Amino acid sequence: MAEIEIAGIMRAGAYSPNHIGNDAAIFNATAEHLRKRGYIVNIYSEDRFNAIDEVSEPVILNMCRERASIEKLQRLENEGKLVINSGFGIENCTRERMTRILLGSDIPYPESLIVNTDEAVIPALKRAGFQSCWIKRGDFHAMHKEDVSYVRHPEEAQEVLQEYFYRGIKRAVINKHLVGDLVKFYGVHGSPFFYWFYPLDMGHSKYGYETINGKAQGIEFDKDYLKDICRRAAEELNVLVYGGDCIVSPEGEIRIIDFNDWPSFAPCRTEAAPHIAKCVIAEIKKKF
Repeated sequence: MAEIEIAGIMRAGAYSPNHIGNDAAIFNATAEHLRKRGYIVNIYSEDRFNAIDEVSEPVILNMCRERASIEKLQRLENEGKLVINSGFGIENCTRERMTRILLGSDIPYPESLIVNTDEAVIPALKRAGFQSCWIKRGDFHAMHKEDVSYVRHPEEAQEVLQEYFYRGIKRAVINKHLVGDLVKFYGVHGSPFFYWFYPLDMGHSKYGYETINGKAQGIEFDKDYLKDICRRAAEELNVLVYGGDCIVSPEGEIRIIDFNDWPSFAPCRTEAAPHIAKCVIAEIKKKF
């Protein structure tokens, strides 16, 4: 469907920690596949998108993460623009919303507590049987390594929460630490494309936390089940282009520990880009 114009909004560098080049590469590769199919793709930086009053293009393909960007995407979506990923879906991938949605949808996910950062949590953690756990800012997407913290016991968790409070982060999600193989995945909804791998084995890292679970042991697990729960999570969160992390327990149980709107696809971008473009085209054909 030639002559349909698409506004392509790049992700601001602050929201691509250690992955600025990778994020730009998958986005540009997707845009090129769309151009080959006859679509006009006009690229904007996230700053430029926020600076202009309106975008004229009826389709917005984006990797946005800034609060102002997400609010603008939601408004434009409500006004009739086709937005991929949806601004509402991007917001759903913030920690507190994601935790509530996945647990409420029976998607396998770690036991979790959602807390205010100025509250005493040691008693609640002990009652819940949490020892080592992960503290993640609940209000928005991670920008710094300190927005995700591994702690070894409830007393350390209390100290980290206090640091979050001093940094102006009011809400946090505490996930119980899961022992097992760390698996990273990428997918495109409505597409046969799905890719998984062991990140530590491939030297793939954002903050270096992959070492906590250590080298993968190659525990057997149901690959079709992994793909299915990721598909279900994408539907519940309302994102079409996604990725994330899961833990495979020593017994082969799979639980998603993180789910992201449009990650880097770094080890598989050549394979992923045409599928993302086909997904966008399918959504355009549905709407127009």
